[in-house]
Amino acid sequence: QVQLVESGGGLVQAGGSLRLSCAASGSIFVINVMGWYRQSPGKQRELVATITTVGTTNYADSVKGRFTISRDYAKNTVTLQMNSLKPEDTAVYYCNAKQLLSYSNTPRDYWGQGTQVTVSS
Repeated sequence: QVQLVESGGGLVQAGGSLRLSCAASGSIFVINVMGWYRQSPGKQRELVATITTVGTTNYADSVKGRFTISRDYAKNTVTLQMNSLKPEDTAVYYCNAKQLLSYSNTPRDYWGQGTQVTVSS
């Protein structure tokens, strides 16, 4: 199994920066894709950014140019650098890992417990 632990959340003013980290442990050799999702009150969980084992990245349109996702395979961590933060970025951010399965078209998902990011005006 895979365990994910997030850190780095907090309270910042608009225009500020935060750096979120996610540490993976357990059967980390099964992970193919890692990323970040977020959820704010009254909204569905949405994808923020993902990164594959070969370094391919994907970002939500709302964060392109402001957020950067990276992965350190040696340390089994994924990082989300968030710059130029806006109040609408306020949400609980969840680390996600996906295991691609040879016998299924649907990957297996692993989730962290989340870390709160609050951006004030």
